[in-house]
Amino acid sequence: MVEKGYYGLIAEFDSSEALLAAARETRSAGYKAIDAFTPFPVVGLADVLDFHDRRVLRLGFAGGCLGFAIALAMQCATNWSYPINVGGRPLYALSAFAVVAFELTVLFAALFAAFGMIALNGLPRLHHPLFSVPRFHLASRDRFFLCIEARDPKFDATATAEFLRDLKPASVERVPS
Repeated sequence: MVEKGYYGLIAEFDSSEALLAAARETRSAGYKAIDAFTPFPVVGLADVLDFHDRRVLRLGFAGGCLGFAIALAMQCATNWSYPINVGGRPLYALSAFAVVAFELTVLFAALFAAFGMIALNGLPRLHHPLFSVPRFHLASRDRFFLCIEARDPKFDATATAEFLRDLKPASVERVPS
């Protein structure tokens, strides 16, 4: 059940080690909708948070396949409409199609991956609820934050706040929606 008026609760930690330990404990406590914010990459944090989303890779592969198919179809259709016999070469010489096929494969894969990533990230998003937390700007400097979102099935405002306080953070704050 999603709590009304809450995006979630956020806890501030002084070190990456404390954040990593808190994230492990939060995950083992059964919370699923958790996220962490750090000023630099923390080794092992992605595994604890279960970041294994492969949708952008699949979009890039699909775009590459589409680009390859369009390149071959375009060149075959052109050779069908305007057949020119140059030096006895076959009308559909696939080796002659390789350069255009390669270029469109790379172009479509890159475009699908880039625009897919933008769409999957929900961009452009001009404001995020975490921006209203007074000390959250320190996440890009020297502080480490762990957020449990209200959409988590186990989330209860009082119990979750008490759980976060037991992790010994510098502070625990409510994130308004």
